[in-house]
Amino acid sequence: MSDEMKNKSAAGKYLTFALAQEEYGVPVLKVREIIKMMDITGVPQVPSHVKGVINLRGKVIPIVDLRLKFNLPTQDYTERTCIIVVEVELQARRVMLGMIVDYVSEVLNISNDEIEPMPD
Repeated sequence: MSDEMKNKSAAGKYLTFALAQEEYGVPVLKVREIIKMMDITGVPQVPSHVKGVINLRGKVIPIVDLRLKFNLPTQDYTERTCIIVVEVELQARRVMLGMIVDYVSEVLNISNDEIEPMPD
């Protein structure tokens, strides 16, 4: 698929969030919920950006710290730090995943020309 076709299919409503003074977005249709920080149970032998798992109404959900995943400087969690729970496709299965972000901004309708290509 060409970059132009990828960008055309990428337009729509996005939940925007911040990490280290940068704004990012995730398609609203992938977002299942936004929750405040809670106790995360550590899991041995996982990459450092995987903080562990939470139990959300009987479902075990892995939690990823996006600052660590994107090699951004770490900072203490604040009252605005939250977890965005998204549904992703992983090995032909749909799974829930939590992403720790600095704060959630807003829902925006983003057009094709406002979307930058995703880096490798």
